[in-house]
Amino acid sequence: MYGGVKVALWALTCLLAMTTVFFNGYILLMSLLNNRKNKKWSPSETIILALSIANMAHQLICYFWMTMAELDNKCLILQIPYTIMLLLVYSLKFTIMWDSSFLTFYYSTKLVNTPNHCYTNIQTIILKHVTLTVFLIPLSGLGTCLPMIVVFHPDNHTVANQDCGVIMPDTLPGKVYEALYLILADVLPGLLMMKCCISISIHLAMHLRHMKASTNGAHGPKLGAQMRVIRMALSLVAVFIVFLVVDLFVNYRIAVHHENIIMLTFFFTSIYTTVTAMVLIYGKKPFWKALIHEFNICMDEYPCLSCLKVPEQKAKSSTPAKVKN
Repeated sequence: MYGGVKVALWALTCLLAMTTVFFNGYILLMSLLNNRKNKKWSPSETIILALSIANMAHQLICYFWMTMAELDNKCLILQIPYTIMLLLVYSLKFTIMWDSSFLTFYYSTKLVNTPNHCYTNIQTIILKHVTLTVFLIPLSGLGTCLPMIVVFHPDNHTVANQDCGVIMPDTLPGKVYEALYLILADVLPGLLMMKCCISISIHLAMHLRHMKASTNGAHGPKLGAQMRVIRMALSLVAVFIVFLVVDLFVNYRIAVHHENIIMLTFFFTSIYTTVTAMVLIYGKKPFWKALIHEFNICMDEYPCLSCLKVPEQKAKSSTPAKVKN
C-alpha cells in the first residue's frame, strides 16, 4: 500500500475514531443514567452497553496501532506490542460482530412469536443469562484469536510494504485458520442476523396485512412505536451485510493474494462501528432532543451557567406511550 494512501486512511480513521467514541460514549452515558434512575438494566441495554464498549475499545486500539505504524518507519519497536494489539483488534472485532447479532436476535424474540417450543425454550434460556452471554462472547473471541500467534507470521520485509508489526497467514495452516476465523467471526453471526431479519420482515408483513384487513382500507395501517425498533433491527442487519461483503473481500485479498491491506480492514470496521452507534441511538430515541435535554440538566446543576441552556421543543399534549426496547 502506498504511503499517501496509508496517511489518508490514518486521517480518515482519526475522524471516525472521534465520531465512534462520541456516539458510543453517549450511549454509555445514557445507559448509566437509566441504570441510576431505574436501578437495573434491561437485556437490550446490557447488550447495547457491551457493544458500545467493544466499539470504543476496538476503535482506540486500531487507531493507536495505525499511529505507531506511521511513526515507527524504521520498525525500531519490538514485534510483541504490535502482535498483542492485533490480537486485541481481531478479538474485539469478533465481539462486535456477535454482540450485533445477539442484539438483533433479542429484538427478533420480542417481535416474533415462534410456534416451535424447542426453539422458544432455547431463546428463553439465552435471554435469562444475557449478562453471562455478554461476558462469554469476548472471552470466546480472545480464545479464537490466540492461535494467530502460532499460524500467522510477521510480514514487514518487502520494499513495497513498510508497515511494522503486521502478521499474515502466509502458510497453508495460516490460510485455513484465516478461513475458519472469518466463518466464526463474520459468516456465522451474519447468518444469524439474516435469519432474524427474515423473521422480523415476515412478522412485519403479516402484521400489516392483518391491520389492513381489520381497517377495511379506511386508513393506512400503523405500528406506532414498535416501528422504530423494527427499523433499527433491519438497519443493523443491512449495515452488517454491507460490511460483511466488504470485509470478506478485503480478507480474501490478504489471505489469497498476500496483500498487506490490513489498514483497510481497520478503516471499514471503523465505519461499521460509527454507523452502528448511530443506528442504536436512532432506535432508542431522537438523538439531538435527548442530547439537548441532558445538556440542560447539567446546566441546571450550575446556576451560573444557566444562560447556556438550549431551548427545548415543547412536547405535544397527545404524546404516544413509549415502547421499551
